Formats: sequence, structure tokens, C-alpha cells
Amino acid sequence: MSRERTLMLRLATGLTGCAGILTAAAGVAGTVISEVLYDAAGTDAGAVFVELYGAPGTLLDSFLLEGVNGSTGSVYLTVPLAGSIPDDGVFVIADDGGGGSTLVGNADLVADVDFQNGPDSIVLRDGSTVLDAVGYGDFTSAVFAGEGDAAVAAPAGSSIARPDPLLDSGNNLADFLVLELPTPGAVPVSAVPVPAPLGLLFSGLVGLGLVARRKRRAAD
Repeated sequence: MSRERTLMLRLATGLTGCAGILTAAAGVAGTVISEVLYDAAGTDAGAVFVELYGAPGTLLDSFLLEGVNGSTGSVYLTVPLAGSIPDDGVFVIADDGGGGSTLVGNADLVADVDFQNGPDSIVLRDGSTVLDAVGYGDFTSAVFAGEGDAAVAAPAGSSIARPDPLLDSGNNLADFLVLELPTPGAVPVSAVPVPAPLGLLFSGLVGLGLVARRKRRAAD
């Protein structure tokens, strides 16, 4: 086998390994909780919501949301979901203000999602499998059921949201920020697709390979 082909095989092997490393580092998310308004300005009834982000077409009939009380660690609210994630990947569960009506725009499902102001946690499950969880507030003397460190508590009328729902680091504090103006049904997607950095990496590796070839030719 020629030196050049051996080098290219080594580069390909290294690229495959790096692909796995980059994918793991990126923390690519599945269906996640992307935004929560748990404390509206004024009455919460019919004005709060939970937003999910996931693959279009994902069936939600086996999914549920759980509210976990920070004081006791017990589940105080269970919300069965239904339907499927639409083409834009965003699914909004709006609070029922009475008789199936809600004040939240872009609602895909109306249900009782008036979660407590906290410190508390919201868990997304598919059956017995936990898909995502977010805790918000100060859990110094409370029971935390989120991921990593708790997200910062939002003031009344503001929401907590993922700036990039395609990535999930497993740390609520890093993954969520406070939005002064909630955006139910509109998610800012800012993730850089994995192929982009892989392409840059491949270009760099190929460049190194070309340099090595030129050096050998000069030496010959």
C-alpha cells in the first residue's frame, strides 16, 4: 500500500473517532422542554404554558409532564399529553383557563399546566423514561428534580427558555435563560449542525496530509 493511501486511511479513521467525540460533546437533544412560563403577570389561569421542542411527527400520546414540589420532592401535578409535534418542531401546551379556553397563542394542546412558582421542577416523561427535566429557583433548602444546576427563577411575566433547543448539556443553569417577553410557539434555533465542524476538521486534516506529502516529495 502506498504511503499516501496509508495516510488517508489514518485520516479517515481519526475523523470517524472525532465525529463520535464531537457528537457527544454537542449534547444533541431529543424531545425537550424548550420554554416555560410558570408565573404570569397577574392571574396564572389560562396565561401560562410549557413548550416542547422535538422531531416533527413525534407522537406524544405516551408522554406526560410532572410537577415536582420543591418542598417535599413529591409529584403534585401530572399532565398527560396527546397529539404530535408539528412540522416546525414546536409543541405548546397552554394552560386551561376554563372550558378549554386559553389566553396563550399558538397552543397545540390546552390542559392544566399551572405549575407552581418554585423552587420546583418540571419533568417530561415518555412512560417511565425521563426525557428532560428543568428545575427553577433557589434549591438551597429544597428538593431538586431537574438536571445539573437549577435555572434562574424568572420574575412574573417572564419565562425561562433554551436559547438553543437542539442542544442539551444536562445543566439547567447553562441551558436556560430568562426571557422578558415569552415566545410560545417560536424557538430560536442557533445550533451549528455537527457536519459543519466535522467539515472544518476534515479540511484541516486533509491540509495536514497535503503538507506531509509535499515535504516527502521535497525530501525525495
